Amino acid sequence: MEVNNDLIFRAISCGMGFLIVLILGPLVIPLLRRLKMGQTEREELKSHQVKTGTPTMGGVMIILGMIIPGIIFAFKQPKAIPILLLVAGFGIIGFIDDYLKVAKKKSDGLLPRQKMALQIVVTAIFSCYMVFVSKIPLSMRVPFSGGYYLDIGFFAIPLLFFAVIGTVNGVNFTDGLDGLASCVTIVVTLFFIVSSFVLKGEIDLTLLAAVGALLGFLVFNHYPAKVFMGDTGSLALGGLVAGSAYMLQMPLYILIVGLVYLTEVLSVIIQVTYFKKTGGKRIFRMAPIHHHFELGGWSEVKTVFMFTLFTVLMAVIGYVAL
Repeated sequence: MEVNNDLIFRAISCGMGFLIVLILGPLVIPLLRRLKMGQTEREELKSHQVKTGTPTMGGVMIILGMIIPGIIFAFKQPKAIPILLLVAGFGIIGFIDDYLKVAKKKSDGLLPRQKMALQIVVTAIFSCYMVFVSKIPLSMRVPFSGGYYLDIGFFAIPLLFFAVIGTVNGVNFTDGLDGLASCVTIVVTLFFIVSSFVLKGEIDLTLLAAVGALLGFLVFNHYPAKVFMGDTGSLALGGLVAGSAYMLQMPLYILIVGLVYLTEVLSVIIQVTYFKKTGGKRIFRMAPIHHHFELGGWSEVKTVFMFTLFTVLMAVIGYVAL
């Protein structure tokens, strides 16, 4: 009976996440359109110009779809609370950034130092709650080691900040094509759900709500998208991935299952660095790297499919590495 009850809770959590976003979509999207919360596309992407004006900040729906079931089931799995804090915290930062860019017409939104300062504050709150309240150790499970946990002492703290903020910005860079960040993050989240089952991590109810919310968002975000998640959604999803990894003591696995995020970040760093060093030359046709493939002839749908398929492959490798 206990197993059946657990299955019912999991189905309800996932279903709630899906239905919340599905119900909010027809309400939030017209509201964003009336408020003129429209996306501005980069001029280099000629095929994307038709998307200019598409409502953004739709990530609010994803956040609500994750947090409402997460709070409801917190009594069942309190270990997921730090993940919800990270999702909400980074979601608020993304919301402020989107609001400044879209409503206040500030092209850059938050200044880089402002955004970084806020991300450090949110990460600090998460780490304190994780260590002192949830009492999750900072030792890390090493892939392919048969269950060995690496303890690097004090250096685990700066690594945590680097991993969380790096992952969050990696997801942010991935959000550039219709459905791309949603599809990739669904696969990554499913990996952590399986890991939670295997390691008895007790965070799967919140992660299932996230999968449901993302599936609901894809109803409106698949090509051609009726709404974009904006930084509101992408930063929150980064918090979801990083928080899940740390609550399961699996931050090293982000390098495997989240390789797409890492590649997106590195492509931007490499492109900008090379551009400055060579006086204007480029390695990629355009960065982040999903645009490189798009400008190389891949359709938007094919690019999303291939990146998602690659993430599925990396998730399988990650499972083997458990």
